[in-house]
Amino acid sequence: MDMDGKMVLVTGSTDGVGRYVAKRLALAGAKVSSHGRDRERARTLEEEIKREGGRAPEFYWADLSSRGETIMLAREIQRGCKRLDVLVNNAGIGSLNGGPERQTSEDGHELRFAVNYLAGFALTCYLLGRLKAAAPARIVNVASLGQHPIDFDDVMLTKNYSGSRAYAQSKLAQIMFTIDLAEELNGTGVTVNALHPATYMDTTMVRAGGITPISTVEQGGEAILHLVCGDDVAAKSGLFFNGMNEARANPQAYDAAARQRLRKLSLDLTGLSAAYG
Repeated sequence: MDMDGKMVLVTGSTDGVGRYVAKRLALAGAKVSSHGRDRERARTLEEEIKREGGRAPEFYWADLSSRGETIMLAREIQRGCKRLDVLVNNAGIGSLNGGPERQTSEDGHELRFAVNYLAGFALTCYLLGRLKAAAPARIVNVASLGQHPIDFDDVMLTKNYSGSRAYAQSKLAQIMFTIDLAEELNGTGVTVNALHPATYMDTTMVRAGGITPISTVEQGGEAILHLVCGDDVAAKSGLFFNGMNEARANPQAYDAAARQRLRKLSLDLTGLSAAYG
């Protein structure tokens, strides 16, 4: 895909791998909408891109732990973009960001499930019209090899909580959504895939977990860019990738009944049941 003039939204793009992807796409001529919670980092990203001759991105501030702010972001994108060629759901928090204790979102949901999964689910649903209008278009969900089956009797992990399980559950939910959405979008010209970009990249999220990085941001960024604009994946949808290669996710991802339960729960929790139920 030639990215010159394409409209792209990258969430979580003021730091880490999202920043790398946003910069690369802007330097390739894309009209990038960046998102984050740090205005100063957004400013330095804009300066870097302009200094290297690229088109400065338009920055959108939003806290994706809040359903209301996620909806606000979607509406601002809708107002600013009549079409959207690529959506990269990259924003997320790690297993220990903010400490090892269980945390909840503004809406009362387990925080990792809210930020890593529900926000991307809602944002994608709101922006599907813009993506279909731009077809052929692509959605990329940045997930992880770290996946844990969802316990539908305690999705919010009120018992025996651990940050690593919460993170892994949210990432599997992303992949399950990817598979379901691909079926829904079949024939529309919009593809959706998920990936584990690289293991323990040198990012704020990884360092916050006390983990020594073993991969570079560039390695992970190139894997994301492969799904964004690679010609060899143009017709592929509903898949999970480990880096550049197709891979198998946790078995629950391929359980249609489990995906249906997750979809119903997600629509209820995001208030989208009436529109998409």
